[in-house]
Amino acid sequence: MTDTLTGAASAWIARFAPLAPRGEALDLACGTGRHARLLAALGHPVIALDRDPEALAAAAGEGISTMQFDLEDGSAPWPFGEGRFAVIVVTNYLHRPLIPALVRSLAPGGLLIYETFACGNEEFGRPSNPAFLLHEGELLRQAAAHHLRVLAFEDGFTSLPKAAMVQRLCAAGADFARADARLDGGAAPTEARF
Repeated sequence: MTDTLTGAASAWIARFAPLAPRGEALDLACGTGRHARLLAALGHPVIALDRDPEALAAAAGEGISTMQFDLEDGSAPWPFGEGRFAVIVVTNYLHRPLIPALVRSLAPGGLLIYETFACGNEEFGRPSNPAFLLHEGELLRQAAAHHLRVLAFEDGFTSLPKAAMVQRLCAAGADFARADARLDGGAAPTEARF
């Protein structure tokens, strides 16, 4: 399911995107580009990828290159090389076969910020197909399987922007400096003096 919301960026994405190191960003299944715009505003050159040309037209803007690509087609190979992106954002989209390629395209010090629907969401509407719903703790298991360091994780109910069951993950590559994980939004730590 492609994110087609035209509103503000997700609070989860907005919270963690500023931690990303400088470099190119990927907004996967970008919809109309609310996260691509956030990433561009933070100074990242952004690739906004989606299969919907109308959504991509809305996503286009300064600092944002759009790319039409059907992630689920299977006939074309994953279009990005290893270690390319400083930050990859995925919201409201799940296609499990892409996860290994997605992680390979993350720079060794980059961030993966992921937020999508989880099992139990069928109670609240779409998506309700289990193929598009994460199992309990699934993003944590994916992060561990791909040797990513989890900075933050949530799995549960949210009422905003609509009632839904979701999972949220912010995970870093092995070279991401632990001191750069400024979880309170503050400045980088200074050397302690005793």
